[in-house]
Amino acid sequence: MTTSRFTPTLLVGVLATIFGTSHAATDSKLDRTVLPIAEPTRPTYTELDARNAKAPARFEITAPKGAPNVIVILLDDVGFATSSTFGGPVDMPTLDKLAQHGLSFNRFHTTALSSPTRMALKTGRNHHTAETGSIMETATAFPGNTGRVPNSVAPVAEMLRLNGFSTAAFGKWHETASWEGSISGPFDRWPTRQGFDKFYGFIGGETNHWAPSLVDGTIPVELPADPNYYFTTDMTNRAITWMKQQQALTPDKPFFMYYAPGAAHAPHHAPKEWIDRWKGKFDQGWDVLREETLKRQIAKGIVPPGTKLAPKPAAIKDWEALNDDEKRLFTRQAEVYAGFLEMTDHEVGRLVDAVTEIGELDNTMIVYIVGDNGASAEGGMNGMYSEMTYFNGVTEKVEDMVKLVDKWGGPETYPHMAAGWAVAFDTPYTWTKQVASNYGGTRNAMVMHWPKGIKAKGEIRSQFTHVTDVAPTILEATQLPEPKMVNGVKQIPMEGKSMMYAFDNAKAKERHTTQYFEIFGNRAIYHDGWLAGTVHKAPWETKPRASLADDQWELYNERSDFSLSNDLAKTNPKKLAELQSLFMKEAKKYHVLPIDDRSVERVNPKLAGRPDLMGDRTSITLSEGMVFMTENTFPNVKNRSFTIDAELVIPESGAQGAIIVQGGRFGGWAMYANQGKVGYAYNFLGLEKTAIESPEALPPGKHAVRLEFDYAGGGLGKGGKAILFVNGSKVAEGDIPRTHPIIFSAEETADVGIDLATPVVEAVGAEAKSRFNGKIPKVTLQLR
Repeated sequence: MTTSRFTPTLLVGVLATIFGTSHAATDSKLDRTVLPIAEPTRPTYTELDARNAKAPARFEITAPKGAPNVIVILLDDVGFATSSTFGGPVDMPTLDKLAQHGLSFNRFHTTALSSPTRMALKTGRNHHTAETGSIMETATAFPGNTGRVPNSVAPVAEMLRLNGFSTAAFGKWHETASWEGSISGPFDRWPTRQGFDKFYGFIGGETNHWAPSLVDGTIPVELPADPNYYFTTDMTNRAITWMKQQQALTPDKPFFMYYAPGAAHAPHHAPKEWIDRWKGKFDQGWDVLREETLKRQIAKGIVPPGTKLAPKPAAIKDWEALNDDEKRLFTRQAEVYAGFLEMTDHEVGRLVDAVTEIGELDNTMIVYIVGDNGASAEGGMNGMYSEMTYFNGVTEKVEDMVKLVDKWGGPETYPHMAAGWAVAFDTPYTWTKQVASNYGGTRNAMVMHWPKGIKAKGEIRSQFTHVTDVAPTILEATQLPEPKMVNGVKQIPMEGKSMMYAFDNAKAKERHTTQYFEIFGNRAIYHDGWLAGTVHKAPWETKPRASLADDQWELYNERSDFSLSNDLAKTNPKKLAELQSLFMKEAKKYHVLPIDDRSVERVNPKLAGRPDLMGDRTSITLSEGMVFMTENTFPNVKNRSFTIDAELVIPESGAQGAIIVQGGRFGGWAMYANQGKVGYAYNFLGLEKTAIESPEALPPGKHAVRLEFDYAGGGLGKGGKAILFVNGSKVAEGDIPRTHPIIFSAEETADVGIDLATPVVEAVGAEAKSRFNGKIPKVTLQLR
């Protein structure tokens, strides 16, 4: 008997014959300017028997040798002077540590608003080039503002993915056209079609950190029944797990991660223990805080010696002029904001620690951008218990909010802070988020950390840089060329400049020498150390200050006036005219024109000129299981009459749960069943709640429930009468005093058979608790 030996070498040879030898496509001759990289021509064979033929090497795209991992961290609504790293009052130990071993950029700029900054960050092009002149919800029909990023503006994530990187995004997106946010898609502008293999987070502009509306890829996520659930912790857990698993499976494959928490955008939510750490630390008020912050900024070298505080806006009261209730409320708002931000930096720290644990910190380029614009003054003069009041034109009163001060930041609140704090957190500047014409709206703290790629440690870089510069920097760091063609589409060249030239040369001549800014008519132009701009409208103002043609422009020499406190418009009209002319040239080039300064009108798709998924339809028929319908993909029931007809099958145990809902705890409406009775509830901004219910519980079996809402008319946001019918008979009626004129929620959805995220009706609850226990064969909503 003969025993044969099957050696490992023989096994490899057999497997190679069967599957082909792997050949990583790292050849420098590869044309990486055309993506996807072209595969070699497939050979043809004349040999009949595979045993007598040799398989070709397997073609596989790999990243350039030594290419670093890349993590881009983007916080939300955090001013230039908020973090301790940049002289601010809020401790951010992770940012501090990365800055001590990396570089701090003190002249880094964003666009002054969320979606535009995020699109510019991810594409390396100006936000109007990427059709993102404003947030998705205010897109228009004009080029530069359509809200649909063109295929000629491929994101850097797609470039990396097609060059052999694993890619993932966690947290906030806010880059999908508002009418494309439904199950019908198209999904081209969702994260997983914009270069990311993995996405876990929220699609819109903000989220409730205690009860977020999330998707995993494109699939809605039902939240766990965990009383301690908190979104930033959840998304960080997911990010760490993805990264560790990716590196465990493919340790030689670099990854690109986009980590974008909702912090510190409103609603300001944080666990109580993080808020309590800040008790009493803002009692000095915003005026003294500005002075304290500027001293620290000068001491740290963040701003030059001799920098003066720019005047705060006239609308912001002096702290000493406030009464005791105002001071108590406002200090609590700042404490919550600080706790929110410090806790977020702690979560970033867990992510960085995980990178260290897997041995990848030295070769991971971390770009930590502290805010997508300046701190937000959208809280108005008093702040808000429910941020949705801002979007609906309702001003909350201090005497009402101060009663809720102990709940501030918890699940029962959806809060924002007073504008005075936003100005303080944007020290030494005058303005805030939305004001693209002032560095208070556009200058953000930024730190880069990459031990293998940056020799300098703990230094400051003061070249003018812009959010469009991040993508070109990533390409240069990963040794990749900017592609000319992506997925068959010729690309618009990146408009940003790589920042790598300044990594090891603090005195390097800046390369980004000209940059326009424009948001809602607030506009400016930077050129070679000069800034000219105009404040067209403050965030808390309902109307522009003047017509676009009559706006008053300001002029600053930034090289000698870091804080923009010395307006030279009157003394140097020639330079002002030169820069105004340059703005118009750049505005024409990058599709900024025509400028649209409308506000409320741009929320309405028909007035704005963007598509409306519902179009001219006046009815929709749904059934149980149809969920996660965003406000922009659902019939608009505001400011008009409507009816709801629901067919129900009631179980023997009696009816319980949500039938159809829209919105949640801080604004919305619901048809529901509770303890066998059916009802209709209207929740006005979480401030006024009205409900009507059937007097008797419905017996088991089939039933027809109808709600008629008769709008009173006479303008926006008026009241009306709600009438409830069961099997054709009127069983209840009641008056709804006020209704939402503009929006129910920035994130909560319409759902049939369940109430996702937060509850419209507390007694019914949300998520699994609110699931209807019977059957809902059909629900028809008819606009009248």
